[in-house]
Amino acid sequence: MTATEAVTTRRRPPSRLATGRIPKEPAHRSRDPRRRRPSIVLAIVMTLMVLYCVVPLFWLIVNASKSRDDLYNSFALWFTPRFSLFDNIVQVFTYNNGEFLRWFANTLLYVAVGAGGATLLAALGGYGLAKYRFPGRRLVFAVVLGALAIPGSVLAVPQFLMFSKLGLTNTPFSVIIPSLVSAFGLYLVWVYAQEAIPDELIEAARLDGAGELRIFFSISLRQLAPALITVLMFAVVATWNNYFLPLIMLSDSQWYPLTVGLSQWASASSSIGTVPIPHLVITGSLLTVLPIAAVFLYLQRYWQAGLTTGSVK
Repeated sequence: MTATEAVTTRRRPPSRLATGRIPKEPAHRSRDPRRRRPSIVLAIVMTLMVLYCVVPLFWLIVNASKSRDDLYNSFALWFTPRFSLFDNIVQVFTYNNGEFLRWFANTLLYVAVGAGGATLLAALGGYGLAKYRFPGRRLVFAVVLGALAIPGSVLAVPQFLMFSKLGLTNTPFSVIIPSLVSAFGLYLVWVYAQEAIPDELIEAARLDGAGELRIFFSISLRQLAPALITVLMFAVVATWNNYFLPLIMLSDSQWYPLTVGLSQWASASSSIGTVPIPHLVITGSLLTVLPIAAVFLYLQRYWQAGLTTGSVK
């Protein structure tokens, strides 16, 4: 060590760590920067959105427990001393030879075949577009994106004319066949399968002698489970709430779903010379909402996981 370095070393002051005099950090620095003050405007907006969703459901539950006379003589957002929910349910199931049960069975048929078939076709089509290379693949991609931008109501009239030529109107096929096509489901499975299923896994299965169908149903289908649950949930909700397509396709009340059947009850009860049944319409609407709400709540965790994973990938 030279003389200059020795002098510099002797003149260097001791560190604050050595002397134990470490100043405390300011209080505002110790706080988590991610924690921010709550926004009053955001809280008000979220409260209004919650009320917008909850108040109609609460109104439906309250008024489904009232008799026909109490509907007109009581406050709309609170219960009456006479609880008539169970009597209304019995009347709904027995009114007009129990046609509500027939409409409920029709809705289950449309959902099981339509939504289930749409999910299966979306899985097959999306997987094929993601893992196979063939001429015209980009064209198919453009057609699928274009189909996402077309509202279903725009296609209702052309579909009616086409099914009328084929003699399929006023049959369950006129409601089921259009429900089998889901452009959103196809696109979601396509995007998800590109990253969720490694090409090396498919090649390894082929080297082991597995066929393409066995690879899809035994290996790929399990990897696509989150995306398929998401597609199934959207298809079930869309088919269950489908109103416009059955309205123009079906003329026989024997094949009505719940949405069209309850609408016919509401129209008939307001006609001249008929007995009004608003309490049955409200109770039937409540019974229509409960199954789809239960299914949605049951599959909510799978639906959220599938949607989030598909969007990230």
